[in-house]
Amino acid sequence: MQMNETVLAVGVAEAARRLGISPRTVATLIARCELPSRKVGRRRIIPISALEAFVQKASAMSGNG
Repeated sequence: MQMNETVLAVGVAEAARRLGISPRTVATLIARCELPSRKVGRRRIIPISALEAFVQKASAMSGNG
């Protein structure tokens, strides 16, 4: 990937790494519709904007934002 390319979405494993949680927890959040995702072929991707919104919402709920 070139430096000027912007990543718009990541897979479950990368989303888990970025959030600091397990891939299983990410899958649970997706199943509960707490984290939006899309199925592309056999792969599930999560938009970076959804990860950011999830973190902001979690921070607001815990009072750390």
